[in-house]
Amino acid sequence: MKTILNIIWFIFGGFFLAAGYFLAGVIACILVVTIPAGVASFRMASYALWPFGRSVVQPTKGTGGFSAIGNLIWFIVAGLWLAIGHVVTAAGQAVTIVGIPLAIANVKMIPVTCFPFGRSIVPSDRIPFGYEPMVKL
Repeated sequence: MKTILNIIWFIFGGFFLAAGYFLAGVIACILVVTIPAGVASFRMASYALWPFGRSVVQPTKGTGGFSAIGNLIWFIVAGLWLAIGHVVTAAGQAVTIVGIPLAIANVKMIPVTCFPFGRSIVPSDRIPFGYEPMVKL
């Protein structure tokens, strides 16, 4: 079932969302200072390309001050715009009955889109000890 949903996802929006994340990553990697944002964007591009069967996790303990500052800067520069892309894509997917699960998955990706630092993307059946799932598709 995960494979079927991932194929449908890829055709009806996943490719374009991943391209948006990839573009944000390329732009962020232009400057040395913003390379961590580029790496986070590339990680989210792989998640947006094939999301079903994967989970976003964060450590149960704090991740540090860099994650908070990085998330704030990311939200202002790229996160808000990518979240708008998720909403627009979800609205288009929700028009059909088949697209409703895809639209729900799209909306579930928005918190991770806005605040990617301090989080990891792992297979849903391999969540490490000491981590809690944020979004599970």
